[in-house]
Amino acid sequence: MIIVIQCKDQVGLVASISAILAKHQLNIISMREHVDKTENLFFMRLNIDDSKDEVLLETYIKDVLPPGAIISINPKPSKKVIVMVSKEYHCLADILIRNYFGTFGATVQCVIGNHAILQEICQRFDMPFYHVSHEDISKNEFEDRVATIIDQYNTDYIVLAKFMRILSPSVVAKFPMRIINIHHSFLPAFIGANPYRQAFERGVKLIGATAHFVSNELDEGPIIAQQIIPVNHSFTAADMVQAGKEIETSVLAKALKLVFEDRVFVYNNKTVVFE
Repeated sequence: MIIVIQCKDQVGLVASISAILAKHQLNIISMREHVDKTENLFFMRLNIDDSKDEVLLETYIKDVLPPGAIISINPKPSKKVIVMVSKEYHCLADILIRNYFGTFGATVQCVIGNHAILQEICQRFDMPFYHVSHEDISKNEFEDRVATIIDQYNTDYIVLAKFMRILSPSVVAKFPMRIINIHHSFLPAFIGANPYRQAFERGVKLIGATAHFVSNELDEGPIIAQQIIPVNHSFTAADMVQAGKEIETSVLAKALKLVFEDRVFVYNNKTVVFE
């Protein structure tokens, strides 16, 4: 059983929570906690023995927490996900393979693409694919069509697996901290389009990828996971793109695993991540 807690910090929280678990003969298998002293915030993730009464246990724990505490016991173990794509296949292919073999940590419900090029690979995995072209229609109409598809599903997260369109604030607001994007640079460096070209022109010696929650500010949402690799003067912009695809796939997979396992806490455009 997993318990996640986010609240104002106060002396004795760990002891109080542990005492309740001990009183009910619930063994702590693992425990991670963090205090942000600047914001006076407390974060905890517990893995404990299964309880026969989750509702009652939540009540007992909430009684020792400060007002306004957020607590979730045994969050939904298998999240549901919609994936959005454009033309690049590497992140989508990794997700589909993991989903097919049951190692994704969630269930992919469908794929939505603003180009039809990735429909064939989805068909090979018997994955529903919806082609919604952004061409010759307004952005509002495009997003309305996408929203109609999403509304057919009771989804937990939307994954932008190289979806190369900027979502409107109204879409982001509908799924707060539930849209996850993979950006092809080590943010906050090289925000926006063509980061590898920007990196090449700047002559950087490291390139990276960043998985983050989507906010209204382009590529500035809370960061979940990042990774870098070295490059040198011999790399062309195309070489950087090819090398970057490997870490984009890796970083996105890592970030999704962390989110699906309820290891990520979001606050003040930052995250606490218990790996």
